[in-house]
Amino acid sequence: MPGLYEVYETLKMIEKEHLDIRTVTMGISLFDCCDSDGKKACQKIYDKITKRAENLVKTVEAVERKFGIPIVNKRISVTPVSLIAGSSDAKDYTCFAEAMDKAAATTGVDYIGGFTSLVQKGFTKGDEILINSIPKAIASTRKVCSSVNVASTKAGINMDAVKKMGAVIKELAYATKEENCFGCAKLVVFANAPDDNPFMAGAYHGIGEPETCINVGVSGPGAVKAVLEKVKGEDLGTVAETVKRTAFKITRVGQLVAREVSALLGTKFGIVDLSLAPTPVVGDSIARILEEMGVEKCGTHGSTAALALFNDAVKKGGVMASSYVGGLSGAFIPVSEDEGMCAAVMDGALSLDKLEAMTCVCSVGLDM
Repeated sequence: MPGLYEVYETLKMIEKEHLDIRTVTMGISLFDCCDSDGKKACQKIYDKITKRAENLVKTVEAVERKFGIPIVNKRISVTPVSLIAGSSDAKDYTCFAEAMDKAAATTGVDYIGGFTSLVQKGFTKGDEILINSIPKAIASTRKVCSSVNVASTKAGINMDAVKKMGAVIKELAYATKEENCFGCAKLVVFANAPDDNPFMAGAYHGIGEPETCINVGVSGPGAVKAVLEKVKGEDLGTVAETVKRTAFKITRVGQLVAREVSALLGTKFGIVDLSLAPTPVVGDSIARILEEMGVEKCGTHGSTAALALFNDAVKKGGVMASSYVGGLSGAFIPVSEDEGMCAAVMDGALSLDKLEAMTCVCSVGLDM
């Protein structure tokens, strides 16, 4: 049982150190929406999403009020659309994205993910049509997110898919140039994409997942930095132990919310994704955590090692707190969303090559 001090410390994380539930994401299987008629399939998709997620937003808001824990986003992920649309006669899958977008607007969620293709070993007809549809589909919708898995540790890298996605990203950037190329922020290219990721733009409902489930993403870089300030000058073992203890508390908060939401909605509890995702707010930065660990400036010598140590400690702390840790569960290092990373780039300490190296030991970075 947690003591009063642990309860007080967790409350302090929420009130002063930017600890929040970054997302509650409902995964929905669409396999029963397959139809040889594309229009009928789109209607089935809209009907199923709006039926299954009709109470998602108000339930999450009720849980937020009950526990006093900020829940930033309410989202939906669906079965990769290339698997569903591949059985239809459609030659362009933009209509499927539009059905998803309409369903997202009806249910009131922030984003919907799953306009996805899994091509780590090769393309099916559905994969090719979906990838070719991405620029138009994402440019013409507001809430739809897309992802393409082009590689895995077991299968290797599909270099044809990598080449194709380079052209797709460029085309999407041009298609949304009036919006600062924002369409590219709703598309992610993955290696080893997890089936239960609750974070956008890479969320989709994997083929081995249940009919519906609730996955929660937790975040709190500010809380980690605050506790590291208390062990300044200590050895790396103490630093790792401190990060693990903090990750444990953060994960427990996420599990509490996930279980409550899934119970109220009558659906399965999936996973807690302990991904420490920064925001542009000062004090909510992964780069500042690395500097607190002893790195002079994020991007200089030792940054990759510090990030690897930090990521390892986060994962171990999360696994101790819950048997249901999944998703990406690691540090996010996007330059555009991290005040400390931006400062490191401006100072010339962080280069694209170094960012690429750092991305190899954590979850995501270059795509954000």
